[in-house]
Amino acid sequence: MRLRSWAVLACMLVRAGVAADTAQAAEAPPGASSCSGCHGLSASPETSVPTLAGRTAPEIAGIMREFKSTARPATVMGRIAKGFDDADIDAIAEWMARQGK
Repeated sequence: MRLRSWAVLACMLVRAGVAADTAQAAEAPPGASSCSGCHGLSASPETSVPTLAGRTAPEIAGIMREFKSTARPATVMGRIAKGFDDADIDAIAEWMARQGK
């Protein structure tokens, strides 16, 4: 009987973790749709826009800051990045990095 109680508890914890991960993935920070609309969330080689899948949050944030400061040449990204402050950039980078997993 005791083993069954542990099994039920383990199942409940796993379900709670899955629900939390799903909720986190669904709750994009403001502005994140600007990124996922073009870059996508999968590592598809079929796009002309580089994918963000597999990139870390610090890498994404650093690149966005380079676009914002014009240190990295861009056509559209420079204008988009200028609309975000550092907190926005960090939140978007964290969210985007989680989506590619």
